[in-house]
Amino acid sequence: MAPPPPFHVEQTEASSLVDLKAVQTYGEIRGSSTLRQNLARLYSSKSSSPLSPDNILIQPGAIASNFLAFYALLRPGDHVICQHPTYQQLYDVPLSLGVERDLWKCKPENNWLPDFEELKGLVNDRTRMIVLNNPQNPTGQVLPKLLMQKIVDFAESKNIIILSDEVYRPLFHGTSPMDPEFPPSILSMGYKNTLATGSLSKAYSLAGIRVGWAASRNPELVEQLASARDYTTIAVSQLDQQVAAFALGPETVHSLLGRNIQLARTNLELLDKFILKHDEFCSWTKPVAGTTAFVKFERDGKPIDAKVFCETLQQKTGVMFLPGDYGFGSEFKGYVRIGYVNRTETLRDGLEELRKFMRKEYDDVPVVD
Repeated sequence: MAPPPPFHVEQTEASSLVDLKAVQTYGEIRGSSTLRQNLARLYSSKSSSPLSPDNILIQPGAIASNFLAFYALLRPGDHVICQHPTYQQLYDVPLSLGVERDLWKCKPENNWLPDFEELKGLVNDRTRMIVLNNPQNPTGQVLPKLLMQKIVDFAESKNIIILSDEVYRPLFHGTSPMDPEFPPSILSMGYKNTLATGSLSKAYSLAGIRVGWAASRNPELVEQLASARDYTTIAVSQLDQQVAAFALGPETVHSLLGRNIQLARTNLELLDKFILKHDEFCSWTKPVAGTTAFVKFERDGKPIDAKVFCETLQQKTGVMFLPGDYGFGSEFKGYVRIGYVNRTETLRDGLEELRKFMRKEYDDVPVVD
């Protein structure tokens, strides 16, 4: 597979990225107009109804956007249903706010897709919010359009808010926009009580630019978040927002995403070959989006102790994985999360170290029941 096309931000003069002469005030409190216009254009491009820039709030990362949504919209005694496994913040912050929580579990035997009938059984008369992560961390799977429509129609019938963490969107490398089941943003599903959060950190590979956002088609939800935001965020760095506006601008964003998608495909092919060569010990559902994979390691039909495996691997080779039962819940014995969309040479070197570890050290890793 061809290497990713070059993308060199350093070829752009600094003066075209940031206005170094501007007075560094707080700036626009809800976020840069240019940045919000660029985001609105991206959300509107796949929708029959344009999204107004006024319906977008800029935050210092998606993590701040998610927290703001929980803080602004939930109260003690409310009930939340969260897709799982997922980013820990999404299911633990509601608990810290006195909210009851149920996990809508995705199972490997169903390619990590949740069961819609189970969702209906989890809802009660206090259910305030359904939390989705699409594409999903750590599996790299997506909720297909038909399932999303069922979720949206059901939530609308119950007047339940949907919060969708879309931080890995639009890094789709194993599914095509031409596929009828290709997942749209939650904001394109025709239900106003939805919130989408995102950032530059994952799909755009700009984690050092601390910019994220929350967006909704319901102005009332936006105003609730904006009111609560006054207690957590005065404004986001003007310098960061100017770089973000450049990255998401029409002359940059498609090249940036194209580079990242090609990098993901190139690296995923390397990881896929490794797993096929070690299929006696490794299994997975191959990711179709995002930057992470959830791989199960076994020996003699039993899951390995993932925490011991990851610690020993890191100590002896410098390669670091996240143990699934440590990071996502005790039911994920033997699973590890692998971040694979880094420099191709780094991944290739890491897989070579893992190969040598599997040959020499793997038999010493304990298994668990």
